[in-house]
Amino acid sequence: MEWLADPTAWLGLLTLIVLELVLGIDNLVFIAILADKLPPEQRDRARLIGLSLALLMRLGLLASISWLVTLTQPLFEVFDKSFSGRDLIMLFGGVFLLFKATMELHERLEGHVAQRSGNVAYAMFWPIVAQIVVLDAVFSLDAVITAVGMVDELAVMMIAVVISIGLMIVASKPLTRFVNAHPTVIMLCLGFLMMIGFALTAEGLGFHIPKGYLYAAIGFSILIEVFNQIARARRKKSAQGVLPVRERTAHAVMRLLGGRSLAEDEVGEEVADLLGEPDVTQGPLFDRRERVMISGVLQLAARPIRSLMTPRAKVDFIDLADDRDTIRLKLMRSSYSRLPLIRNGAVDEPLGFVHKKELLKDYLAGNEPDLEQLARRAINLLASCSILNALEQMRQASTHIAFVINECGEFIGVLSMTDILESIAGELPDAMVHAGFPGAGGATGVTG
Repeated sequence: MEWLADPTAWLGLLTLIVLELVLGIDNLVFIAILADKLPPEQRDRARLIGLSLALLMRLGLLASISWLVTLTQPLFEVFDKSFSGRDLIMLFGGVFLLFKATMELHERLEGHVAQRSGNVAYAMFWPIVAQIVVLDAVFSLDAVITAVGMVDELAVMMIAVVISIGLMIVASKPLTRFVNAHPTVIMLCLGFLMMIGFALTAEGLGFHIPKGYLYAAIGFSILIEVFNQIARARRKKSAQGVLPVRERTAHAVMRLLGGRSLAEDEVGEEVADLLGEPDVTQGPLFDRRERVMISGVLQLAARPIRSLMTPRAKVDFIDLADDRDTIRLKLMRSSYSRLPLIRNGAVDEPLGFVHKKELLKDYLAGNEPDLEQLARRAINLLASCSILNALEQMRQASTHIAFVINECGEFIGVLSMTDILESIAGELPDAMVHAGFPGAGGATGVTG
């Protein structure tokens, strides 16, 4: 443990940790791409297994440094070119990386990547883990050889490997989430993997490519991608403005219904690609009536029922204190099918509501209806309640009418299912004629 008092050993440890992180980033990115093929609930497990196996492989290789050194001894020759165990591992590992990166690029360039909606065909767990194991073997050998060449203390090597893998495990989920949210980053990472695979293949064949060239190309590409992401983020922020998400969504939907195109920054790349460019020669995709109805539906959760209720001043009441002729006259003049029932003019305390057709049926038969017996209870809704919530409460109560009250519990209006329907479809014709007419013998006739 003498190295603990050696400043150069600590400097070597820090340098080795940084190098191990740099060498492990490509491993981590490819693990993230492979794990994305699994169901969401298995991705974290696959990442942890992959990085844990990488840690075990690197520690095992470090523990067998004497065997690792023998990998540089020639095994056989082909056309005057000798191949060692390290060369074969580099060669087959590079070919594997080239193959996997090429297949991934082909899937994305051809548009065969599964959409994340509906029934998605996910890959099996253990075949993906097997690919991660092969990948770990390739990258672990390169990382361990780097560690052996930098420091002499085995403990320093193992500490650096453990710390670097631990940091990668912590960063794996955020990095995966970032990569999956930015398709251009995935393409960039696949390009890096092809470069690394080509470099490993060339090194396995005896052509040494300085790592500085690779790191310079990767660093420059990352810098350009950073500028690209900053520009996209600013365009997105400018397109979204200061409007709430709900209003932006409704605005985008109405623009689509009108046949107008949407920019990629407004709806995202996948949605923009799905919609494509509208055909201006065909006009709007939906006619005006359809757009009006959909606009009404989009406003259901935002508009309060106060905006479409019938205010108390326009409500027709049936008073228990009125005589038969007065009640019959109110029924004849009212255009509503359901009327609130009150007692002694107390409009602030409605007892319920009655169906107009039931009263008319009794009057036409010459009977005296029992208004309190025919009265039905109505639910009370606050004026600030949204139309969507009001619709759900009325559906649960199996009623077509509700009384609207203010915060003090005072009756201020009536809301009906017809009012809600008119807010979506526009004004509807009255179901009954606004005025009746007296028939023979004082009977009341109603058309319709």
